[in-house]
Amino acid sequence: MTDIQDQQSDPDYDPFAAFDQAAGVGQVRDIHPVFHELRAECPVQAGSLAARFGLEGGLDEAFLGDGDVVPHSVLSFAGVQQVLKDGETFSSSGYGDTIGLVFGHSILEMDEPEHHQYRSLIQQAFTRKAMERWDAEIVTPTVAANIDAFVDRGNADLVRELFFPFPVQVIAAMLGLPSDDLPQFHAKAVELISIIDNIDRGLVASQWLYEYFTTIITERRAHPQGDVISVLVEAELDGVRLTDDEIIAFLRLLLPAGAETTYRSSSNLMFGLLTNPDQLDALRANRELMPQAIEEGLRWEPPLPSIGRTASRDMEVEGVTIPAGSPVQVCMGSANRDPARWDRPDDFDMFRDQQQHMAFAFGPHMCLGLHLARMETTVVINALLDRLPNLRLDPDAEDVHISGMAFRAPNHLPILFSVR
Repeated sequence: MTDIQDQQSDPDYDPFAAFDQAAGVGQVRDIHPVFHELRAECPVQAGSLAARFGLEGGLDEAFLGDGDVVPHSVLSFAGVQQVLKDGETFSSSGYGDTIGLVFGHSILEMDEPEHHQYRSLIQQAFTRKAMERWDAEIVTPTVAANIDAFVDRGNADLVRELFFPFPVQVIAAMLGLPSDDLPQFHAKAVELISIIDNIDRGLVASQWLYEYFTTIITERRAHPQGDVISVLVEAELDGVRLTDDEIIAFLRLLLPAGAETTYRSSSNLMFGLLTNPDQLDALRANRELMPQAIEEGLRWEPPLPSIGRTASRDMEVEGVTIPAGSPVQVCMGSANRDPARWDRPDDFDMFRDQQQHMAFAFGPHMCLGLHLARMETTVVINALLDRLPNLRLDPDAEDVHISGMAFRAPNHLPILFSVR
């Protein structure tokens, strides 16, 4: 048996723990003091930042590649906005040499005009009508079923029992996947994005997902069912249709881009509310505050603190010249706490004046699923406030906190509540 086969059959391997390890979960607790220090030194930093956070590489470093060109990190709000708006100068193509190895040629690595055409085709699966149907038929019932499992108990771990499972359940239902396939699909999708920890396992997971989705796409071409895969199979724009490989690349990306970020952003928002009970009470009493609570949670602690770009030509950002060919780490998490834009940036305050944040990125590559993410978060937070009276953080829980470098969220969120 080959080494790769041995790894794949290891009964003790936990893909979720391996991914958290690669993402700096449990290793990097609070990234923001370092970001504040670096931003004050210079809003654009040359060289890898991993050592400043006590890390040796990780998923964030994978976005920068392993070439000889010095990487640059953009930390200020103005700098991050400039980079993300200028897709011509700051290309997304560098992802093709890193995580593109397992995703395939996806929207993540596309520049214009290819990006616009592909995005226009993909967006046909994310219409307002589809969103309303998913809310009623998938998201609300899925959230309710997860809460049903602990509502009579008076206590729960909201991360493990709700926020972690429900977004992937939603995506699987949107895709029309058989429920029995969900555990393996979830594990393979997480192995896919753990390539920095284990490239061989990531490549095997990529092939597994390719074969799995190829079978389903073939079935949907013959018998469309109204799910996302069926819509993508039939999508057309100016006579152009998506190929099987293009659909599969998007489907591989959908779990890390959708479920991973939604689970973490919902967890971060709930942590902010639970640790500010006056704001939690205000939201419970007035649900019209929900949109600003969600946006503040995203600003305060985005689930994905940074993304990668590559400079296609020399460009000055915040007075610093970034040379052509430089990998660029675009630090949205730092931008979202830039004191030049926000007063008391480290405070979770859903009553602050709302301004554009960078949690969903910006410009041409602004998150395709942002409306879905906001809808899912609205449903899950409303359900918790409706069904769990006297919801509060467990006072006996030890050291509940957010951690991570490439992705951020609390590992656990232990709560108590009154049983009706």
